[in-house]
Amino acid sequence: MLDETKRILADLIAFPTVSADSNLDMIAYLAARLEDCGARVELLQDDSGTKANLWATLGPETDGGIVLSGHTDVVPVTDQDWSRDPFRMEERDGRLYGRGSCDMKGFIAACLAMAPQFATLVKTRPLHFAFTYDEEVGCIGAGHLAQVLTARGLRPGIAIIGEPTNMRIIEGHKGCCEYTTRFQGLEGHGSAPDLGVNAVEYAVRYVARLLELRDQLRGMAPDDSRFVPPWTTLNIGALHGGSVHNVIAPKAQVDWEMRPVQGSDGDFVKDAIRAYCDEVLLPSMRAVHPDATIETEVIGEVAGLVPTDRNEARRILSELTGANSADVVPFGTEAGIFQSLGTDVVVCGPGSIEQAHKADEYLSLDQLDQCLGVLKNLGRRLSG
Repeated sequence: MLDETKRILADLIAFPTVSADSNLDMIAYLAARLEDCGARVELLQDDSGTKANLWATLGPETDGGIVLSGHTDVVPVTDQDWSRDPFRMEERDGRLYGRGSCDMKGFIAACLAMAPQFATLVKTRPLHFAFTYDEEVGCIGAGHLAQVLTARGLRPGIAIIGEPTNMRIIEGHKGCCEYTTRFQGLEGHGSAPDLGVNAVEYAVRYVARLLELRDQLRGMAPDDSRFVPPWTTLNIGALHGGSVHNVIAPKAQVDWEMRPVQGSDGDFVKDAIRAYCDEVLLPSMRAVHPDATIETEVIGEVAGLVPTDRNEARRILSELTGANSADVVPFGTEAGIFQSLGTDVVVCGPGSIEQAHKADEYLSLDQLDQCLGVLKNLGRRLSG
């Protein structure tokens, strides 16, 4: 089984499914393999027709099924110092190298390798495969899938999100909210700054206010927070603007994100920065140029995974793995989207998040084999 999983993983890594590009070739490959196992397969395309989710089912058409979920997209390799071809799997010293090996094509490969066995074992409870697009840029595909399932009135009972956790059971994580804020000022000569509106300067003031809010968030952590760090974090990812030394910059852009521990923290930040723009920045900009603007685009607002007292997914994974505890992590996944459907969710998959998004990303064979063991145990459970 491990050798077959490695062969499938090599195929998956060879699909360069960077989020900016199409994932349709990989989706077609996944669909063909699952159809060969007798699964009922459906492709759910996005509006552009270049991306798709795969939703496949073994077993009866009922509520309460078990979902095995993974995203098909990977982060770019541009400007990373890889020592090998990132889209050709290489095995060395007990590790499988390649972009997406741990995040998270290793889990998908294990699911596909197990699919023929699942097809013979599934009896009374549906087993679903959910392979999504554009997780890395805002969990867009999972949001699309959730809308489809809601419209159909279909609610799975549990979902296992196979993100890399070293096969630890994760029952909670922070949300992830990403924004792009654009500033439109007025161009002019650098020798007369009062006659223009320097978008870069206002972007800097905007960032300074965000950093003040970040400091305030440190004091707002819930007393019982299990996260590290325990408070909501805020990060400035990029600031773009201007062209040369002696021109007043007419445009600027700030890319930023926050990872809320609780929903009220996100509201606090958004309300505070909106008030700062409306009451301080925009009046100053428009005093010189009435058409000046500050506009924020929501790239993605992904809910966190909230730990709950009762969680069937946690209980089942504990039985399958033998683990008697569950943890929380600071990074985000699609888990909160499935939880919003009323589904019990855990995150549990092979590999370490420490290898994700880096050059020479790898997945250890031990982790992949451990994942297969858990899936085999799941198959036996599904057989009754």
